[in-house]
Amino acid sequence: MKTRTEDQHRSTLFVCLVAGIAALAGLLFGYDTGVISGAILFIKQQFLLTPGREEMVVSAVLLGAVIGASVSGGVADYFGRRRSIIVTAVLFLFGAVGSSLAPSIVVLVSCRVLIGLAIGVASFVAPLYISEIAPPHMRGGLVSLNQLMITIGIMVAYVVDDAFSGGASWRWMFGLGAVPAMVLMVGMIFLPPSPRWLVSRKDLDKARAVLSRVRGGGDVEEELRAVQGTMDQEAGGWSELFRPWVRPVLFVGVALAFFQQATGINTVIYYAPTIFEFAGFGSAKQAIGATTIVGTVNVLMTVVAVWLLDRVGRRPLLLAGLAGMVVSLGVLGAAFHFSKFSDALKWIAVGSLICYIASFAVSLGPIFWLIIAEIYPLRIRGRAMSLATVANWVFNFLVAMTFLTITDTLGKAGAFWLYAGIAIAGFVFCYVFIPETKGRTLEEIEEHLRSGRSLRSLGS
Repeated sequence: MKTRTEDQHRSTLFVCLVAGIAALAGLLFGYDTGVISGAILFIKQQFLLTPGREEMVVSAVLLGAVIGASVSGGVADYFGRRRSIIVTAVLFLFGAVGSSLAPSIVVLVSCRVLIGLAIGVASFVAPLYISEIAPPHMRGGLVSLNQLMITIGIMVAYVVDDAFSGGASWRWMFGLGAVPAMVLMVGMIFLPPSPRWLVSRKDLDKARAVLSRVRGGGDVEEELRAVQGTMDQEAGGWSELFRPWVRPVLFVGVALAFFQQATGINTVIYYAPTIFEFAGFGSAKQAIGATTIVGTVNVLMTVVAVWLLDRVGRRPLLLAGLAGMVVSLGVLGAAFHFSKFSDALKWIAVGSLICYIASFAVSLGPIFWLIIAEIYPLRIRGRAMSLATVANWVFNFLVAMTFLTITDTLGKAGAFWLYAGIAIAGFVFCYVFIPETKGRTLEEIEEHLRSGRSLRSLGS
């Protein structure tokens, strides 16, 4: 006969398996955003791209992501988190194959937009699904597993770019993304729906069965009643997003989306080889090789963040990471400003980017996605996360589309100092508004907000 401890151990392993498979959506997110950084160096040569068209190719994914995130909140609430992830896997698969076979820039951009649609959905549905499956004491680490997989996807993309850079084989760079897409599609077919989504569809028996499986077979009636209680208090329409007690958390989600992107992270992800070429690396292969160092640090520090989030908490990591981003961006700007006086620019650039990516990886990288998966009411969680995700991708698109233009206008030093200034504003915002959600159930967070107390007082 199995003991309760054995049941809990089995359920913990199962929850980790569920989170690991769902987080493959994050790996595809990272791979398909990171792979363009190396591929674009060869695409612009083959198709003789102007800077404007180069920005268009890089930003096509972001345009698709904005569209995908815009329409997917209601879809995730209606059809479910699990089914939505399966659809994204299919889109990733077709987009990867289409990009690798594209005969023209028009076809390539169209396929990258298709991939962007998948990313727009996956970027919030995967952490949402994981957050609704995970027990409170594991939620921070498991939701952030999605961010870890994003960083692994980016690193894999850099390694693949480096491996195929010798032959300028950008088509293989895109095409290999089909492999994890197929694994995600097949894996999600065998996973359970979100129990909280099942409650929203009035399927209590199935919700009870899923909760029992992921909580170790114990009594889940109290958790089920708490979920039902939050459901009964909500009408769940778009108008609910703007109720007085919801508006503060809506503002926090959109503001965090702005600071995550406007501090320049995706200028590093999309243009890291270009930045290293600016800094004096002599060839595309050397620049791409240096970029793999940045990708490796991104993964390692995200592992650290996953380990710390449920121990140290969200807020301390967020503030410490933003402080590190301010310093590293300031140093990077200074390196470019004084470049004519130093032959060490390339190594200062590498060091600054490593410090920057490490600081981001333990703060805004995972914590934005974790916070927006925690703070929104259940019945409107899909729509609210969709809105925050749309804002994230809009800001992402604007930053990517303007980076080369900003460097031409303000200079390379001015561009990074601009991002440093935004990071300072982000530190102040997070100090004033962001609460500590470590160890709280999703229902406790919602009840706190319903009581009329401020979001910031949650961790007090």
